[in-house]
Amino acid sequence: MEESVLVIKAEEYLKEISSDNISLDNIEEFDNFKNLYFKLDDRLETLKQLRKDMEVQGYSTPFASLNKYGNKSVGEVSLEEVSENSRHNQMFRNKANAKKNILDRVKSAIDSHQIAIGHLEQFGYLKCNSCYKKYSMSEYKQLNGKCTCKAESFSFKISRQNVYRVEIIPYLPLSGNYRVLMAELSRYGRNSFKKVINALKQERTGHVKTISPLFRYKDKNNRWLRKRVTFDSEFVDNYEEELRKKYGKNVRIEKLEFHRTRPAIIDDKHARTAIALGYVRYAENIINSIRDDIFKRQLTDFKRINTYDEIIHKYSNYTPNFIDSFDIAEIENWRENKINESFRKLRYLNRYGELNRSLKRDLKTRETIERTIFENIAPALISWDIFRYYLTTSVSNRKLRTGPFPYIRVELDRQQRRVFQKTYPNVTDILNQFSDIRILDVEDKDLILYEKFKFEKQMKNLNFKINHPALGAAHLHLNSGIDLEDISNSFNVNESKIRKEIKHIENIKNPKSDKSKKFLDLIKG
Repeated sequence: MEESVLVIKAEEYLKEISSDNISLDNIEEFDNFKNLYFKLDDRLETLKQLRKDMEVQGYSTPFASLNKYGNKSVGEVSLEEVSENSRHNQMFRNKANAKKNILDRVKSAIDSHQIAIGHLEQFGYLKCNSCYKKYSMSEYKQLNGKCTCKAESFSFKISRQNVYRVEIIPYLPLSGNYRVLMAELSRYGRNSFKKVINALKQERTGHVKTISPLFRYKDKNNRWLRKRVTFDSEFVDNYEEELRKKYGKNVRIEKLEFHRTRPAIIDDKHARTAIALGYVRYAENIINSIRDDIFKRQLTDFKRINTYDEIIHKYSNYTPNFIDSFDIAEIENWRENKINESFRKLRYLNRYGELNRSLKRDLKTRETIERTIFENIAPALISWDIFRYYLTTSVSNRKLRTGPFPYIRVELDRQQRRVFQKTYPNVTDILNQFSDIRILDVEDKDLILYEKFKFEKQMKNLNFKINHPALGAAHLHLNSGIDLEDISNSFNVNESKIRKEIKHIENIKNPKSDKSKKFLDLIKG
């Protein structure tokens, strides 16, 4: 396929996607769910093929071909030749930019579709009405709607215990138009977007993931042996102490190797941007539905604030015909005078030409609400969702399945867990009060995740069945002061199942009886 034809084909397909509105109406009904899932999955395959065709034709390095053009002669060159050469160079550069931009949009669209499909996969599953075997939607599609027992009758079930937020799907840049959507964000939306991006990528350049000392030590027979071990980042500052605890005081370190990693929770630029946009734009929709109720309770005169905004908006976007459009200073002066004139008529100004105290106080209160509440709704939601995702999934699940967060790390190190130190109690209260979203305000989420990851390592060779959502809820209960009933309601897990996993945790961590110790020895390996 010719390069220009491929660019046009991709642009037309992305335009077709952008013109198709995503509806979540009655998504709990199987036909609606299936139609949406199949549509997104089919689109994803087409987008992947477009990306493959583009990469084959060198779209990933479009400027490399420019090195072949330009004036390489050392002799005298006429002005006409220089002009012609420059014109050709600009033409090739424009083509290279077009390739780069369209591939960028296709990659963004692919990641957005993967996120949407991941949330739908978590949302529901199918159960055969004959043999009762469970299928994910991807498995159902691969089998063309037929169970391995040959039955074609299924029941659609909602996975209440899984982590998903299908409401963000219509707000994802599904057509790769993330730049356009970023430009459309509100003031607090832009600040919220920055917070989410910074949390997902941890902007610092790199941190120690593991440290591997090569050392010598004396064994029981007083012989010198050489060994290499690996410590996690938690032991960067006290690895020597740990070595001496385990191998004795005669340890001699010969060599140290620091293994560094980029601390990005979502390790892909386009996926981070798509997730951030989905959550921030969804949060803006929530804000639009609850902001008036919040302001009515917090401001002394809600109608006055609305009138104030209307006057500011009216004159800030108006240019009179009798003033030269290039005379910016005069236009701004006219706008300021008209605004002040309107404010005086409404008695918003005092005799010194300043906003009166109560209006100032309301404006300050609104700014505080926007900064402390509105800007933090998206960060609070994604922090809670990712926290729950790590708590309620197994290592193998995070390794093998894309899930609702593509390119998410299987495990977080100490530096990466720091983003979960931030709490949002005000946001939690507002969401619980004004919306149907129910999240818990959890302190020390980073330490709770540390305990979960540590326990996963202890469980590595234990071959018995675990209810992972209940296990995550159990970890939260054991490492926080939150009531078991509240956790049960938030995680949609029965309290009895959580108590069962609490016993598992306690038995594995601290086997009290000889019987428990023998049992653990038997099931290992």
